[in-house]
Amino acid sequence: MSNLVLSLLISASYCVLAAYFWRAQARGEEDLLIRGPVGHLVLIPLTLHGYLLVQGIFAGGAFDLGLLHALSAILWLTLLVYWVARFFYPIGGLQALVLPIAAVAVVLPELFHTDHILSNTSFFAFKAHITAALLAYSLFTIAMLHAVLISQVEKRLHHATLPRVLRSLPPLMTMETLLFRMIAIGFVLLTLTLASGMVFSEEVFGEPWRFNHKVLFGFISWLVFAVLLLGHRFYGWRGRVAVHWTVGGFVLLMLAYLGSRFVLEVLLHRQ
Repeated sequence: MSNLVLSLLISASYCVLAAYFWRAQARGEEDLLIRGPVGHLVLIPLTLHGYLLVQGIFAGGAFDLGLLHALSAILWLTLLVYWVARFFYPIGGLQALVLPIAAVAVVLPELFHTDHILSNTSFFAFKAHITAALLAYSLFTIAMLHAVLISQVEKRLHHATLPRVLRSLPPLMTMETLLFRMIAIGFVLLTLTLASGMVFSEEVFGEPWRFNHKVLFGFISWLVFAVLLLGHRFYGWRGRVAVHWTVGGFVLLMLAYLGSRFVLEVLLHRQ
């Protein structure tokens, strides 16, 4: 079976599960299903998705982390985090929202392949840098999704009814607690990513550390999240203020890597 066919099967599986969870949500049973045996079915396409990522990123003994592979890996990690977190929090509706996005992300690397081969991949510093970066991106992706949903819930608090997608969400205070926990963990991982990139630049990238646009956006996003955490800790920032800072930091973080990869690979056709 070719990787393209496998990616289409995984995509179809994600879509079927998303549709099933959405129908369960309409009956008020969605979180029970996702926490129960049916929720374990997500592991099947998730495992196959992980296999595809390994095949694509480590093909031929190289390390290819282009734009689409990175995007697919971030969505895979996001789903994995949600699958684990569902045992502790009632977040079934959020997993159902991410499944359709992952369904698209898993196919894109097979349809539009772009190479971004990295060297020096045997060094521990490189592996630590990439692992921390992908985990940070995944956690901030989840945080951004939470922030958007929190803003929508706050806007509709005084309405008689909420849209179906918002009805099954956890209480607002639970959502905000999860938001700041994920931002705090993501901030630590982002700090490790930036520090390892600076200190071990020669081992990680094969060249001395340079202050470029990617580093600039990375540090600005780090500063945004640092101010947000301090504001929450000492001034009780929450609600719309937290949402705006979270979304802003996430956009800057996306520009730091995915934005630069998009310009180089899609617009300039360079690695």
